[in-house]
Amino acid sequence: MTNNQIFLVELIQIFAQYRNNIIVNIKHLQEHYQRTGIKRVKGVRNETGELLQPWLRTEYMDNAEYVGMGEFQFNRNTATINMLIKRKVKLAKFEDQTPTLEVAGLLVNDLNSFNNYTIVSDGKINVKSLLVKISSKKAFDLLKEKGVLDAEYFDFNAEYSIQLDNLPLVASDSRYSNIDGLFYELAEIKVLASIISAHLKGESDVFIATQLDEFQKHYLSKNIYINFPTTNEYTDINEALLNGTLDSRLSYKIDIGSKDILNLSKLHSANKFLDRMYQVYHQETGEIFTKPSFAIAFKENLSFRYKPLSSRIKITKVDEFMKPIFDDFLGVEKNGIAVGILKKVGADSLAQLLGDKQTGKQISKEEMVSALTAANNKLEQYAEKIYQDKISPLVFYIGCTGLFPDQMEAKAMTAEKAAAKYPDLQFSKDEQEGTFFAVGDSILSIYAKTEYYSKLISVCIDN
Repeated sequence: MTNNQIFLVELIQIFAQYRNNIIVNIKHLQEHYQRTGIKRVKGVRNETGELLQPWLRTEYMDNAEYVGMGEFQFNRNTATINMLIKRKVKLAKFEDQTPTLEVAGLLVNDLNSFNNYTIVSDGKINVKSLLVKISSKKAFDLLKEKGVLDAEYFDFNAEYSIQLDNLPLVASDSRYSNIDGLFYELAEIKVLASIISAHLKGESDVFIATQLDEFQKHYLSKNIYINFPTTNEYTDINEALLNGTLDSRLSYKIDIGSKDILNLSKLHSANKFLDRMYQVYHQETGEIFTKPSFAIAFKENLSFRYKPLSSRIKITKVDEFMKPIFDDFLGVEKNGIAVGILKKVGADSLAQLLGDKQTGKQISKEEMVSALTAANNKLEQYAEKIYQDKISPLVFYIGCTGLFPDQMEAKAMTAEKAAAKYPDLQFSKDEQEGTFFAVGDSILSIYAKTEYYSKLISVCIDN
């Protein structure tokens, strides 16, 4: 379009900049929205497949035609952009709509619901247009200058249609950050975050255990987010495909890895690696805990040591990478790696406590849970910034164009050739059909996975 002077990514940046001055017609969005996955419904299914509804439901407090502009986020390994819309809701009994105002001593009459709308799905526009109202003349003038508004004069009462499906997604001459070293930085964070999350399962730095039980009964997480159980709308995918209510598409995954570890999914979970490599024992009795997990991490007089490995266990590059982080965190070998990661992301409190613990100082459970919670948030924020600033925009460009940026030199390899050149790499079934590129000290993987989605012309978000 000759009158357009903007790419979709730039438009979304403007939306993000002026999100407090733009409201979206949510009814129009829902009526024209095509799901990109299988519709999920609230509840669980019994042995016969019957859907059992939760005893509570949510009700929107506004029930308005317009909602605030959502927050935009690039997917981490597909050319996808989502818009997350937040709305105020209240809990009520499913049977008679009696409101639930208080749970475990906490007022719950001002909760938030979150719904993601996929604007771009695997490099293709999924939302053709948005109907909006604009309260800022600066935002109006900028959008008009960029050619996405055809109105002559600013009117804060007017509804404007912004077409998305006539915009190019990215600029062909876009430049992207060097990705050298990013995989191992993210891998360190993932390993440490996994250890911390395993410690915090069922723990809170604010509420006691009986309160957490009450929250769970009322479908609330320990962070007071609504957390209903959900299940697929269809019990038989093949039947749904045959009757046309479900369809499939290929989704192209673009993962970053190294020449030793193909991607982050190859890392073990914290509990699995603990059981694989370590013994957990009681310092006074010598009792060894079989099938250990971090669920017992707060027991007194626990200690860790290496497990004698059987001949069946083959040490991999994943093991070699994860072991020093675990060693430092558990105090098996004080190498400073885990503490260094924590200091880098600003989790100084946990870094200090680990140092104190390694010198034999007694740390209270409450103090440790508080430090672990704060550290988990810092790790998540640090990793998310790396993705949103450096990795996801590159993934989006490659997924939209099918090309690498001009400044990146990369030669394609099959899985067979990549395995021959880098013998420590391990491939899943889907990855074996993929294409691989060596970019500096990194490996970029591109492979297809079949995704199913509900063929609904319009979607209403259930209360």
